[in-house]
Amino acid sequence: MDAHAFRGAEAIGGAGGLFARARAQPTYLDALLSAGLLIESGVPGLYGRSAVFEAIGDGLNAAITRLGADQEAEVLRFPPAMGLADFETSEYLKSFPQLAGTVHSFCGDERAHRRLLARLEDRQDWTDQQAPTGVVLTPAACYPIYPVIARRGPLPMTGKVVDVLSYCYRHEPSLEPTRMQLFRQREYVCLGPPARILAFRQVWMERGLQLATALQLPMELDVANDPFFGRGGKIVADSQREQKLKFELLIPVNDGEPPTACMSFNYHMDHFGALWRIGLADGGTAHTGCVGFGIERLVLALLRHHGLDPARWPQPVRETLGGL
Repeated sequence: MDAHAFRGAEAIGGAGGLFARARAQPTYLDALLSAGLLIESGVPGLYGRSAVFEAIGDGLNAAITRLGADQEAEVLRFPPAMGLADFETSEYLKSFPQLAGTVHSFCGDERAHRRLLARLEDRQDWTDQQAPTGVVLTPAACYPIYPVIARRGPLPMTGKVVDVLSYCYRHEPSLEPTRMQLFRQREYVCLGPPARILAFRQVWMERGLQLATALQLPMELDVANDPFFGRGGKIVADSQREQKLKFELLIPVNDGEPPTACMSFNYHMDHFGALWRIGLADGGTAHTGCVGFGIERLVLALLRHHGLDPARWPQPVRETLGGL
């Protein structure tokens, strides 16, 4: 972080409210809240965003679009929720039960409504008066595209690339500003034969480094694994690392913590192709891979390293973001 960014954070007092902490110096989160870049909601990891924050995010999305202009990608956008059947097919709940979020709603009659009102009046727990709706919060931006592509039949011989952007939900409340419960993922997803996916991932690792360099952010690229649950999950995570199926671009953001994954480059092998029966033109099963950009995390990295006022950022950085 440059000197003026750190001094700015020190000069801004603690944010108070839910996030008040007994610290000699305000944290990065304190600075963001006090500057109005993030807006406190009363729930850790759930924030409003200011116009400045959103403008930086828009600039990042535009820069990512320019990087992917040669991909001939189909643009798909979905709401931040998906049906229960597709969610179950994804097997996300088997691997990451600690992160999943489901949507519940009141489905009762007038008698049940009176019971609900009584619970509210007595300040008792009322959540057992709701039932599952068959809707699940989207855990990863790419998940809704697989059933859509599967329904279209076999892929073209050369495969396919999809450009997708979505809010995603992960249940991991935290006071680290980069660990939000609702956040945006921008992804390019490639579906096709294995060689196509591996070449796609290599190209995007190079482009990810190119983008971080243009944004003048300190970074490192390293092999990684997803947070699989439990003892069995550790075996899967170790295998994922050994096969080098996942790489992350890491940038220091949080106070005194290891660098944060702000981009990821993933090869799923035929996992999703087999789950959704996505076929290749030759009758084989499609392999898939994706590059993911954490929009909020990249915005937070820029604010951390260049300061809380984008007008004072280096001109080449601002130009990369479209003249912010």
